[in-house]
Amino acid sequence: MIVSDRTQPETRNGFYPSSASIRFLCFGFLRKFFGTITLGDGGAPTRSRAMARTSFFALYRFGLRICLTNRSYKRVLQTGYDILLSLLRVALLQINPTAGDIAGNASLLIRGARQVQDAGVDLVVTPELALMGYLPRDLLMNQGFVRRSCEALRQIASELRSAPPLLVGVATPNPSEMGRPLFNSAVLIQNGEVGSAFHKTLLPTYDVFDEDRYFEPTIGPQVLDLNGWRLGISICEDVWNDRDFWQRRRYHQDPIEVLAESGAEAIINLSSSPFIAGKQILRERMLSHMAQKYRLPVAYVNQVGGNDDLIFDGRSCVFDRDGRLVARAKGFQEDILVVDVALGDQTQSSGTVSEDNFETEAEIWHALVLGVRDYVSKTRFSKVLLGLSGGIDSALTAAIAAEAVGPENVLGVLMPSRYSSGGSVDHSVELARNLGIRTLTLPITDIMQTYDGVLAEAFQGRPADVTEENIQSRIRGNLLMALSNKFGSLLLTTGNKSEISVGYCTLYGDMNGGLAVIADLPKMMVYRVSRWRNRIKPDIPEPILTKAPSAELRPDQTDQDSLPPYDLLDQILELHIEQCQSAEDIIASGYDEDTVRRVLRLVRMAEFKRKQAAPVLKVTSRAFGTGWRMPIVRQE
Repeated sequence: MIVSDRTQPETRNGFYPSSASIRFLCFGFLRKFFGTITLGDGGAPTRSRAMARTSFFALYRFGLRICLTNRSYKRVLQTGYDILLSLLRVALLQINPTAGDIAGNASLLIRGARQVQDAGVDLVVTPELALMGYLPRDLLMNQGFVRRSCEALRQIASELRSAPPLLVGVATPNPSEMGRPLFNSAVLIQNGEVGSAFHKTLLPTYDVFDEDRYFEPTIGPQVLDLNGWRLGISICEDVWNDRDFWQRRRYHQDPIEVLAESGAEAIINLSSSPFIAGKQILRERMLSHMAQKYRLPVAYVNQVGGNDDLIFDGRSCVFDRDGRLVARAKGFQEDILVVDVALGDQTQSSGTVSEDNFETEAEIWHALVLGVRDYVSKTRFSKVLLGLSGGIDSALTAAIAAEAVGPENVLGVLMPSRYSSGGSVDHSVELARNLGIRTLTLPITDIMQTYDGVLAEAFQGRPADVTEENIQSRIRGNLLMALSNKFGSLLLTTGNKSEISVGYCTLYGDMNGGLAVIADLPKMMVYRVSRWRNRIKPDIPEPILTKAPSAELRPDQTDQDSLPPYDLLDQILELHIEQCQSAEDIIASGYDEDTVRRVLRLVRMAEFKRKQAAPVLKVTSRAFGTGWRMPIVRQE
């Protein structure tokens, strides 16, 4: 043990070096000559400390003896030693796993760990359930799936025998005869062995989450003792329950408070936190508050990519003990973030903060592009198709698709009828040319006439109504599905959230498809994102952005023949769907009673349609997907 000399050291020239200058000197030597030394190199803590001491004695032999007295030398050595041991170099693997693909996900983890093997890293950390891909949902009920995950852990350990310690997010069996069968865990891999497991405390059951269905919560602090450091291990939701940050907490306990009280020197958080527009700003505020409150650095690693309806934006980040953001990984793409995390006051954390764009429209665009790209590739498709109507919804969907999978892999299908305006066809052709996508035109007027003839006797004496309008939509839906089947392309449906909310869409018609790209975007947000995109690359023709929206299923039709103006409709829908307000609440805030009750009645009546809709890419706090759990049969 090196003991500090309390006497002020004097150099041979009579100068008294300050503590700051000594720290600067030591830190400079460390970075210049020993930047690749790894305290967590897989050896025992004593070996790592011995390596640090040996390095400093070598430094002494190579020159410090020339300029420093013995007392000054000891102080420099002690200070440098303290600095070295107060810096934790952590690598956050921001990977894009696929739900259920254990072998593929294991390869991502191994590749990432090997990339940082020579970077002097003390600990490598993966996202939550990274080996299984978040969310594995009911795959977790399959005992063989869980067993294969455990086998993969052993294989990873064998592959990474000489790599730094690795914390892997994975489900582990609960050995108790009581409780749920699994834990949501972070498992340590070190020295070629599968080591300790650290379990999640807070299990969310709101919105898209249903973790209490599978996992048993743990009790007590989850602390990793690594080479002399005490690291508090937390998993996703564990950091979302601070009593001083949230007005109303969901849980009675705070795992981070417990970790701080147990003497943790840093908080490590493995997350798979789904994207919502604006959420990263909230995340960073929360993590900064936590770090400052407990005077502990926080390292947060998030998954990136799309799995089913969920999109993960990455943006892993690190905060120092003062709550300062010192590093952030890239958004919406894979990245590895290597950061020196200061565990004391001797020095400062250091890392790279990637540039980001937190504009709502920009976030939504990048999220939907990523969501489409991953949904297509992970479901083993390579090409997509969609109907082009000349309206804003299909225009934005086509632009997203072209960006996601490449314009050469997108087919736009024009299906004009006798009610289609010349402008709609022309604007669709111009859009396709701007995007560089292929088009196919299939007129449906003759097919409509055939339906009219077949149904003439059955419909005799009844006036034309929405039935004939829906037939047109279903003709188009059948044609699109035929093309999808014949050419093995994924059909993208183009409806927006406003229409799907009130049922302004046709089941087995324009709702056909394998993925609802913009179905979580209210109509006015569709316009906002389209205009944002056009500022960067003006692919969407201006008339599409300015003309009145219309389904063009009857002469001179506009959407507002059946619906309130979209700006008003979207306000009411947001209050009801995302803020869970009742009709009485909305009316009390100043909205017309008849309009509010009519809109909410339409929302209720359309529930059966939404239950049969394609998966909806989630970008708002409440989407019509796995987080929407309304009964079809209900009375209010």
